[in-house]
Amino acid sequence: MMVYGVNSAREALAASTASGVWVSDRRSPRLRELLEKAAAEGIPIREVDRSELDRMAAGGVHQGVVAAVVRPTEYSPADLVHSAKAAPLIMVLDGVEDPQNFGAVVRTAEAASADGVVYQRRRAAPPGGAAVRASAGAMAHMRLAPVVNIARAVAELKDEGVWVVGLDADAGQVYHEVDYRQPSAIVVGGEGAGLRRLVRERCDWLVSIPMLGRISSLNVSVAAAVVLYEAVRQRDVGSPRG
Repeated sequence: MMVYGVNSAREALAASTASGVWVSDRRSPRLRELLEKAAAEGIPIREVDRSELDRMAAGGVHQGVVAAVVRPTEYSPADLVHSAKAAPLIMVLDGVEDPQNFGAVVRTAEAASADGVVYQRRRAAPPGGAAVRASAGAMAHMRLAPVVNIARAVAELKDEGVWVVGLDADAGQVYHEVDYRQPSAIVVGGEGAGLRRLVRERCDWLVSIPMLGRISSLNVSVAAAVVLYEAVRQRDVGSPRG
């Protein structure tokens, strides 16, 4: 898999997943630290025309560097639960199709020290170059659990003792009224459509984020960030807001 951009390549090197680096200018100051690390790790570095990087990045903004990385290890939802060091905190993406949103959610989940991200293998954004760049390289450090069916994945998490909270604009309960100190999975729906019916029905709670202005909803990655950091806040202070 190819990733592009300075942050994506740097984090791939930090996670020891890079197997090769291509640059358009070895003398670029912004790439010096990255290239020194690649050389120290014995990772091949090749200088190519910028047009070749354009091709490798499929037109994405590569900032003069592209890296080949091994595909991330795939986990199951149960793996995410069992590998958690404390009460699991897991993000679930129900049909998120925009790779920018996928990457932004992964970035926030990694920053919030979530234990993993569950996403649908088909008819959803893949963890490719665009998503990796949008995650600012966080994809290299996040456990990912691709599944065939999100509703079944939610059921599997519940069987593992995880409480599932779905974001729904029409829900009567507000997001901060749930206790996220317990094992929790936060589910966000796809752009426009929101949570699908079976997924919604399997959630333990449906919660909304109050919209106080004139627009009716938030971008999916922003909504995920709001709720993830409420979970972080509760776990830091030891008690939920009520």
